Amino acid sequence: MSRMETNGIAVDYDSFGDSHDEAILLVSGLGAQRIRWTDAFCTALATHGFRVIRFDNRDTGLSTHLSDHPVPDFAALAAAAAAGKRLEVPYTLHDMAADAIGLLDALSIDKVHVVGRSMGGMIAQLMASTYPERVLSLTSIMSSTGNPALPQAAPDVMALLMKPAPRPADDEAGFLAHSVAFAKRIAGSAHPFDEDAHRGIVREEVRRAHDPAGFARQIAAIAATGDLRVRNATIRAPTLVIHGEDDALIPPACGEDTAASIEGAHLKRVAGMGHDLPASLHADVIDAIVRLARRGRVDDKAEDFA
Repeated sequence: MSRMETNGIAVDYDSFGDSHDEAILLVSGLGAQRIRWTDAFCTALATHGFRVIRFDNRDTGLSTHLSDHPVPDFAALAAAAAAGKRLEVPYTLHDMAADAIGLLDALSIDKVHVVGRSMGGMIAQLMASTYPERVLSLTSIMSSTGNPALPQAAPDVMALLMKPAPRPADDEAGFLAHSVAFAKRIAGSAHPFDEDAHRGIVREEVRRAHDPAGFARQIAAIAATGDLRVRNATIRAPTLVIHGEDDALIPPACGEDTAASIEGAHLKRVAGMGHDLPASLHADVIDAIVRLARRGRVDDKAEDFA
């Protein structure tokens, strides 16, 4: 692992594959550390002849945490939004996209294939619209445009997401049970949920850094960034949108909206996939990313994953 200073923060990253190969940048989701892009996924992707780079977003993992900023007051943010006022937040997804571009600058990488999941998909969309000369292709997985008219998460899912978890230092078993319950709820129906693997990665995240306040600041960043559709209309990079039909956190309509907002984007609806990326789907997702990166398009005959 390594750290680079960029955009006023330190970004922790690592990479897989030959540093001389064309690069794929993996962008993580809300509160998720880079290790959610598992070693197995990154290694398999790199075997196709790419340098695969993953990194911790600001306020997660071993990258800079903006601890001098308080936890956002969500009631105040909601009131400001209802009044049409600008939301006062420490940063937005625009800043997080600039972090990613800054990392590429520090690594002397001119152009990249960008792949983002969930919130990371929104950051990837902003990278493609704001820095078009840097993005060779865009893959947005289980993400959204921020269109306020889109359906929201199922009520019980939102309740689980916002429910305070026990502090792992005080009650590790309770913390892990909380995390497992949420992960199971948003997992898909067609692929087995690996509870042991999930517990292992969550324990590793706690060991690296546990920061509920950073999670809250990222939620505020999403809220303050708003609707990406106007920006997405300017994207010309070959684009693939992957979305699970069982996604209860970011409903399938959000993936449909993302694809509709980007000219020429190809939508892959995945039956039985939820808001997760189980090992049983790795090969299919990697194949789609690689085909897009190599050909600049996705074969029409491969409309859906098996």
